[in-house]
Amino acid sequence: MTETETRTPVAADRPAGGLWTANFRYYFVARTGSLLGDAMLPVALSVGVLQAGYGVSGVGYALGAWMAGLALCMLFGGVLADRFTPRRMMVLADVVRLGIQAGIAVMFFTDRSSLWAIVALQFVSGVATALFQPGVASIVPQVARDVQRANGVLRMVESVAGVLGPALAGVLVSLAGPGTVFAIYALTYGISGLCLWALRLGPTGTQDRGESFRRQLRQGWHEFRSRSWLWGVICIYLLYGCFVAGVSLPVGANLVTASLGSAALGIGMAALGAGGVIGGAVAIRLRPARPLAVGALAWALFALYPIVPALRPDVVVLSLGWGLAGIGLAFWAVVWATTVQTQIPAELLNRVYAYDVTGSLLSMALGRSIAGPLAAATGERPLMVAATVIGLACSVLLLAVAPIRRLRAVKQDG
Repeated sequence: MTETETRTPVAADRPAGGLWTANFRYYFVARTGSLLGDAMLPVALSVGVLQAGYGVSGVGYALGAWMAGLALCMLFGGVLADRFTPRRMMVLADVVRLGIQAGIAVMFFTDRSSLWAIVALQFVSGVATALFQPGVASIVPQVARDVQRANGVLRMVESVAGVLGPALAGVLVSLAGPGTVFAIYALTYGISGLCLWALRLGPTGTQDRGESFRRQLRQGWHEFRSRSWLWGVICIYLLYGCFVAGVSLPVGANLVTASLGSAALGIGMAALGAGGVIGGAVAIRLRPARPLAVGALAWALFALYPIVPALRPDVVVLSLGWGLAGIGLAFWAVVWATTVQTQIPAELLNRVYAYDVTGSLLSMALGRSIAGPLAAATGERPLMVAATVIGLACSVLLLAVAPIRRLRAVKQDG
């Protein structure tokens, strides 16, 4: 398949009508619940493991187990979604995660928590999330005719959930303990599963199940590497995710906390979330003919995230800088998601998207793991300056690669 052919969109049978159809409302509620629950997890899990006496290392093992399960199984999740339909895999994943988080809630309620059990369950939860995640991309064109508008709305919800989730979890943990938060977390998966089950979707163009699993996995790789704009962005993001986003998140948080306090960090993260809402709203309105070229300019705004805390700002400057970073990041996320969803054939989208997510996860995980040693070797502020320079360089690289810069948007019905 040539790159010219890939510009003939997929999802030719997108739903008629405006955005807020019954299908989109169900999907919106499902994603809102899942995103809010996922945002509550780090706080609830950290406090629960610490209260159980397993220390910071225990928290790292538990959170790392979830990420490991997700990263190791994402590619298989993409094949299974194409093989059995993404909705089935997403509902199955929600049922599994509901049971897992309910089980952890019972352990915390009864004071019978075991670190090895928590780690094992979180690993299985990560595997279930790998079955769920590919469908996040492929369901959107099936429930929304205007894919970019739908992605903009969902990105706004994600930004709000990213701010409200940890704050809500912190309040609930202090008032009722981690068991209550995990019970609510489990409930969000139940709501998500019911809403996804209620979707009424047409034919999805899934693959013939007679094909071998290995063949389908190889075909996904072939389709991924045959599109230079796609693997070009992912290759650049491997650098960006590791040395910009991955490094700057933990180091930036430490700089802000050390100079301004934990309350300022909370305000800064809220500003980042608010910027995400604005960026999503802008992406709904702005429809560039060359989306990745314009997205590259927005991507450059996130370079403000590492440099601002390195400048010893006050809370106002921190909030403004991180708010702009949030705008740029959200706009890029919407444009990128829409491009992938409209350029890749529906019967291949889950597998191709799985390669995208796997690369992003691995680069972010590597960046977080090397952030401490790099900061110790170079100093935190010089490292943040370097992250900013690399971030801007990556934006320039996006514009320098012709297939990325020249890729034209697929026309959508507004």
